[in-house]
Amino acid sequence: MNIHEYQAKEVLSGYGVPTLNGDVAYTAEEAVQVAENIPASLWVVKAQIHAGGRGLAGGVILARSLDEVKKAAEKLLHKRLVTHQTGPKGQEVKRIYVVEGCDIEREIYLSLILDRSKGRLTFMASAAGGVNIEEVASKTPELIKKLSIDPVVGVQSFHGRQLGFFLGLETKAIGQLQNLLKNLYDAYVETDASLIEINPLVVTKQGDLVALDAKVSFDPNALFKHPSIEALRDEDEEDPAEIEAKKYDLNYVKLEGTIGCMVNGAGLAMATMDIIQLHGAQPANFLDVGGGATQERVAAAFKIILGDPSVKAILINIFGGIMRCDIIAEGIIAAARETNLRVPVVVRLQGTNSELGKKILSSSGLAIIACDDFEEAAVKVVQAANKTLGI
Repeated sequence: MNIHEYQAKEVLSGYGVPTLNGDVAYTAEEAVQVAENIPASLWVVKAQIHAGGRGLAGGVILARSLDEVKKAAEKLLHKRLVTHQTGPKGQEVKRIYVVEGCDIEREIYLSLILDRSKGRLTFMASAAGGVNIEEVASKTPELIKKLSIDPVVGVQSFHGRQLGFFLGLETKAIGQLQNLLKNLYDAYVETDASLIEINPLVVTKQGDLVALDAKVSFDPNALFKHPSIEALRDEDEEDPAEIEAKKYDLNYVKLEGTIGCMVNGAGLAMATMDIIQLHGAQPANFLDVGGGATQERVAAAFKIILGDPSVKAILINIFGGIMRCDIIAEGIIAAARETNLRVPVVVRLQGTNSELGKKILSSSGLAIIACDDFEEAAVKVVQAANKTLGI
């Protein structure tokens, strides 16, 4: 689960991470009120959406008076901000963050993430902060240092010295970095985070470290342990179909293709998307109905797929183990009749009660293409989608 920058700073400041004074605002008038409560000669008005690249997209504005704060807020609020992470449609700005300005000497990149290849939490740091770190990693990987932490001993002072020397920090900042690393590690572990990223972490002209921006993501499977963090969720930043899918415990992710997928099991779902791409098309979603789905969940999954206007054909690929194929068939029929099925559907059923499932589908009167072979199903669904598109 992602949260906004101002929320991330609230979480991190609770662990002793240095941040600047600021607050959220939903109107231009509230933005002025926030600025009035921050004694400063410079404020920064920042659009709050769940995407990076806001500064390059015009989502960060400097203001040197209360009047400029108001104008900046009016310019940003309800604007559709388009960044490299939002896609071409962008994301509407419904809240802004007004924060005091800062005397910046230099900018650093710092993050903490799980390195699955090592099974350890790993800090990544670079003196090239404030920019697209993916580009730095691609073009100048030598500018990034990774530091894995042994969970038995945790973060030690020498870790801070190692990163501090690599980053070329002065003695004062190195001492602060040692504390910062410990605090970030504690925050990550105690909140069940999946990513903590500070970009940039700035060195001020006074030689202090300050988190100028922050991004924190959390493991959704652990949210039941952290109700205060779950309360930070902003559904306006999520796809409505993904929100609907969560109501039925469906694993759904919207993608950019034209072929809807309904599969049981994450591995089979990934293989299904791969074989669709192998035959020249793109999946419109990842959707795993799970091993013990009911007819209601299957029907809900089918309706979610059909609710996507970009879907031109649907591939249902089920291997019946715990999941019974007749339950899948009944769910498909119920949803198809309720939604007035408008696109071709290719169904591959194998496993428990597969013959019964096929019989239910064949006697339904629906225009469903049945297949036994995995690759045959992929070829037919791509052909069906191309026919719908007039290709």
